[in-house]
Amino acid sequence: MDFRMATMWDTMRYHHEAQSKIVNALRALDISQSPKETSEHHHDRTFQLLVVVQGWQSQFCKLIDNQKGYIRALNSWLKLNLIPIESSLKEKVSSPPRVQNPPIQSLLIAWHDFLDKLPDEVARTAINNFASVIHTILQHQEEEMKLKEKCEETRKELFQKTRKFEDWYHKYMQQKMPAEFDPELTEDKSDNDAIADRQFVVDAVKKRLEEEEEAYKKQRLQVREKSLASIKTCLPELFRAMFDIAQACSEMYRNLRFISQRRNAG
Repeated sequence: MDFRMATMWDTMRYHHEAQSKIVNALRALDISQSPKETSEHHHDRTFQLLVVVQGWQSQFCKLIDNQKGYIRALNSWLKLNLIPIESSLKEKVSSPPRVQNPPIQSLLIAWHDFLDKLPDEVARTAINNFASVIHTILQHQEEEMKLKEKCEETRKELFQKTRKFEDWYHKYMQQKMPAEFDPELTEDKSDNDAIADRQFVVDAVKKRLEEEEEAYKKQRLQVREKSLASIKTCLPELFRAMFDIAQACSEMYRNLRFISQRRNAG
C-alpha cells in the first residue's frame, strides 16, 4: 500500500484546517469600505468561482465513486475466483489447489469497509451547497447589473426628453414674444396646456428614474448583505466537511498500509 496517499490526504487535511480558521474569521469582516456595487470584473470572478466549484464537486465525486467502484470490482473478481464452480466433472488431481484465503483478501475487505464509512456524503452536500450559494449570488448580481443598465437607459431617455423639451420651449417662447407686447392679446389657455403636457412627459420619465434608482440601491445592498451572510454560513460548513473527509481518508490509508505491512510480514 502506497504511503503517499496518506500523505496527500494529510496535507489536504492541514490546508482545510487552515481554511476553516480563515473563514471563521469572516464573522468579524467589515464590508462598509468595500465597493458598493457589482462591477463587471466582480461578476466575472464570481462566475469563474462557480465554474471552479462545480468542477471541484464533479472531480471529488469521481474520485470517491471510482475508488469505491474499483474496490468493489476487485472484491467481486476475487470472490469469483475463490468460490468453486459446481461441475459434474471432478477436477483433475494434477490441477493446482485453489487458495481459499489469499493475502490480498483481508486488505480488500478492510478497504471496502473503510470506504463505506467515509463521511463523503457530508462533503458532497457541502460542496453542492456552496455551489448553489455562488449560483444564487451570481443571479442576484445579474439582477443588480440589469437594474443599473435600466437606470442608465432611463437617464439617457430623461436627458434626451429634457433637452427636446427645452429646445421646444425656447422656440415656443420666441414665437410668443411679439404677443407679450400687444396689450389687447390675452394669454391662451391652450398655450399653458401645451407646456404642461410636454412638461408632464419629462416629469414622468424623471419619476420613473427615481423609482428605478431606488430599486437599484436596494438591490445593491441586498446583494452585498445576502452574499456575505451566505458565505459566512456556508464556508465554515464546507471546510469543516472537507477537513473531516481528508482526515478520514488519511487515517484509512495509514490503516491500510499497516494491514498491508502486517500481511507481508506474515
